[in-house]
Amino acid sequence: MLARNDLVILLDVDNTLLDNDRFVADLRARLTQLFGVAECERYWTIFAALRGELGYVDYLGALQKFRVGLEADPQLLLMSEFLLEYPFVERLFPRALETIAHLQTLGQPVILSDGDIVFQPRKIQRSGIWHAVDGRVVVDVHKELSFDNTRQRFPARHYVLVDDKPQLLVAMKRLLGRELTTVFVRQGHYAIEARDTIFDPPPDLCIDHIADLLDHDLASAAQVAT
Repeated sequence: MLARNDLVILLDVDNTLLDNDRFVADLRARLTQLFGVAECERYWTIFAALRGELGYVDYLGALQKFRVGLEADPQLLLMSEFLLEYPFVERLFPRALETIAHLQTLGQPVILSDGDIVFQPRKIQRSGIWHAVDGRVVVDVHKELSFDNTRQRFPARHYVLVDDKPQLLVAMKRLLGRELTTVFVRQGHYAIEARDTIFDPPPDLCIDHIADLLDHDLASAAQVAT
């Protein structure tokens, strides 16, 4: 079996450890409450265009662009507060932090997330995830394109990637081969959209909830994959 210092467990955040779909629903409701339906839809149009331009989601950047034409509206400050002070700890999936603590006994859990360099780290901090992994956090634009940086920072004989996006799991498995064990967490809209899709190679392990890892011997599964 792989020793604890031989194994790095890479954990996604959004819809893997915490319910980001619920946050998006709350954000939509708040925008509608403060600005109305039409302005809410304008925000999401800006958001989608910015995501296409940058390659990652940027809630704060979208709000900056959204303020054009609303500069005198004091509600903008309430939206800023909403985003910066959002209680992400309340959106953790059941037993998420307990699962991280369990994974600490098997290897080295590391957060591997994508997003902007301001809001995404704040989300990880406010949820308690940052503390749970002792600050071992990587926020990249594209995980599969910048994995060499992750590998240099957290070298290991074997990696486990836990994520809700099956397309990413496929890309990473093709990149790393037997060096990687993939775990598909069937939570959130990406998982729902991929329900009837066949992926090649398929995930090494599929679970319905992050807490299911409490009942799996992940270290042994990784040993089999090597």
